[in-house]
Amino acid sequence: MTACAVEEPVAEATTEGGAEAGPEPDAPAGGDAEAAPAGVAGPGFVIAADGSYAARLAGEGQARYPERWTLDGPEPYAVPLPLEQPEEADTEVLPLADGRVLIHRRVAGHHAFSLLYPTGTHGGTYGTAHGTHGPRTGQLPLGALECGPLTLLPPAPDGRGAYALAVGAESTTVWQVAGGAFGPERVAEVPGRCSGGVWLDREGRLLALDRERDGRTKAVVVDLGRGGEVSPLLQIAEASDDHLLLADPDSGLLLIRSDAPSPGEGARLGWGVLGSSRPVRFPECLRAEGASAVPFAVQPGQMLMPESCAVALRIGEPGVGAAAGAAGIALWRPADRHVFRLGAPTGWVGTGLWSREGRLRLPYATPSVPCGVVSLGLPQSPPPRVRLEPEPVPAAAQRPVPLQQAPLR
Repeated sequence: MTACAVEEPVAEATTEGGAEAGPEPDAPAGGDAEAAPAGVAGPGFVIAADGSYAARLAGEGQARYPERWTLDGPEPYAVPLPLEQPEEADTEVLPLADGRVLIHRRVAGHHAFSLLYPTGTHGGTYGTAHGTHGPRTGQLPLGALECGPLTLLPPAPDGRGAYALAVGAESTTVWQVAGGAFGPERVAEVPGRCSGGVWLDREGRLLALDRERDGRTKAVVVDLGRGGEVSPLLQIAEASDDHLLLADPDSGLLLIRSDAPSPGEGARLGWGVLGSSRPVRFPECLRAEGASAVPFAVQPGQMLMPESCAVALRIGEPGVGAAAGAAGIALWRPADRHVFRLGAPTGWVGTGLWSREGRLRLPYATPSVPCGVVSLGLPQSPPPRVRLEPEPVPAAAQRPVPLQQAPLR
C-alpha cells in the first residue's frame, strides 16, 4: 500500500474531558474507582483477542507471579497462578482463549515457554485480597529456543496459537511458540530487523511488522499462510519512517505513525484504510496530543465503516509510585475532528477493549479492588462550526496521490 500524506484542511480544537465534555463512567463491575487521573498499575497487561481473558505479571520485587483475569463473566475476577519459584521481572505472559496462560521466561540464555492453568485449591505463599489460599497451578512445558532477543507478539486472532519475534543481525524470525504440533516452530524469516506486530485479519494469517532497512522503517505484511511471503504495506514517502500501530480487520482502519507530513519535526499520528484509494490522513486534533499518544483499542464490528470506529489512546507515559498521574486517556473517531480527554481511573492497567456497541472497558487494580473494570461511552461530538465565508484551501490540501491497494495475494 503506497500512500501520500495529506493534512486535513480544518483543525478543530481538542475538547478536554470533564463533567460536561467527557463521558460519565458506569459503575465499575468490580467495585468503585476514582475518576481522577492516576498512574497505570503496571506494565504487561495483555488481553486475549476475543476479550475473554487477560493476563499480567502481578506482585513486585522478589514475589512476582502470573495472574489471569476473567473478563467475559457477570463481573471480572482474578486467579493467581504461582509456582514454587517467583518469576523474574522480564517474564512475559499471554492469555489464550481457552483460559490457559502462555509464559515466556529467559533462563540461562534460553527462551523457555510453558502453558499455565489452575487445577485446584491449596494454601500457598502468594495471597489474594481474600486470604492466602489460591488455585494450584498446572504447567505444561512447550519447549525452548536458543537465540538472541525475543518478544511475544500480540495475541493471535484465533485465540489458540501464540507467536514470537526473534530479531537477528540481518533478519527477523517469526516463531509459533504455542498451538503448533511439535513445540516452537519457525514460520517465517523476514530480511531486515523487525519490530511491532499487528494482525490484519481474523484468521491469524496476515501479520504486519515494522521493518528497518537502510536506515528507514517501513511496515510490511508477512503472509504466514504462504510460507512467510513478504509484501510492502506502507510507503508514504521515500525518506519517511512509517509505523503501523493498530488495525481493525472488520473495517480496515489502520492507525499509523509517520514523519512524512512534517519532515524534521517528528512523527505524527494518522489513519488510513487498507485497500482504499483514499490518502492517509494526519488530523490536527491528533497532532495536539503529541508523539507520546499510543492507540490501544479500536471498536470492532464496524464493517466497511472505518470513519465510525471509536479509538482509545493512552496519553503520556504510564507509571507507578512517583510517576503516578502521568497517564490519561483520549477518545476519538476518524469522522470527528475532536479528541475527548479523560483522566485514567485509579489503578488503570494501561490498556482496554471496545465492545461492538461502543463501550470502552478499562481494567484497573487497587488495594481495595484488586480486579475491576470501568465502562465508558464515547461522548457525542459537538456540531460543526458555522462559517460565514469560505476558507482558503491551504497548500497541504491540494489534490493527493491516492492510497493504492496493498499488494496482498
